[in-house]
Amino acid sequence: MHILLTGGTGLIGRQLCQRWLAQGHRLTVWSREPDTVANWCGPEVLGVGRLQDVIGNVDAVVNLAGAPIADHPWTKKRKALLWSSRISLTETLLAWMDGLAQKPAVLISGSAVGWYGDGGERELTEASGPVQDDFPSQLCIAWEETALRAEAMGIRVVLVRTGLVLAAQGGFLSRLLLPFKLALGGPIGNGRQWMPWVHIKDQIALIDFLLHKEDASGPYNACAPHPVRNREFAKTLGRVLHRPAFMPMPALALKVLLGELSGLLLGGQRAVPERLLAAGFTFQFTELHAALEDLSSRL
Repeated sequence: MHILLTGGTGLIGRQLCQRWLAQGHRLTVWSREPDTVANWCGPEVLGVGRLQDVIGNVDAVVNLAGAPIADHPWTKKRKALLWSSRISLTETLLAWMDGLAQKPAVLISGSAVGWYGDGGERELTEASGPVQDDFPSQLCIAWEETALRAEAMGIRVVLVRTGLVLAAQGGFLSRLLLPFKLALGGPIGNGRQWMPWVHIKDQIALIDFLLHKEDASGPYNACAPHPVRNREFAKTLGRVLHRPAFMPMPALALKVLLGELSGLLLGGQRAVPERLLAAGFTFQFTELHAALEDLSSRL
């Protein structure tokens, strides 16, 4: 299979490349820095700076590109970048696919559990609608709606609503390590907000599963079956690192420091992977402690 990836040099993209190379697939990564793709993804992976440089027919497109949502406060300029790096890029992909004589069979497009907004105590399945109309929800809704336009071309579209990815290198976990290792870790705000997490191994496996499952389409919550509250997450991480976890980050301080972005940390989603489980996907890590223990030697 010839697979075209965007976001191929990111945390998830790099590991997908490793998995699919091992399966014998041919990979092309569309990147702003195509000369670096071989270093990040493997010497067999072709990096291209323009879609017009893609060689041969493409069987599948995996669209994971997008500027990090939590790296900087959401100024107007930052929001514009977050929007263009997802929606505008996806529109460019659609225009390119529309011009192909032979269309890809499937488009797997990134999204996030932020699609639901801050869900409070509600359990959220793929059948649930958006709960709150905040910026992450607006962004994910527009991103998904754009990707779904590929269905009019006869392309199967899968939407991966990713939770908080647990990985030893990169991702949100790396940002928590320093305060915890300094014995300054603890819950965020009141700690009651839900955290839908997923181990990186399961994230890679579920995307591969959805790629090869020919009847899979529409949205899938990419998170483990048992989300936890932020307070429990902090305690579990503290136990795994053998560090205390009692220093809360006050909500008011976050709001002052981060503005609107603070809602991403103070809110959450009690999301469950109902459609993945129904489709027959088996998670390797269903409990948070086991997931963090697996990563602990590399943290």
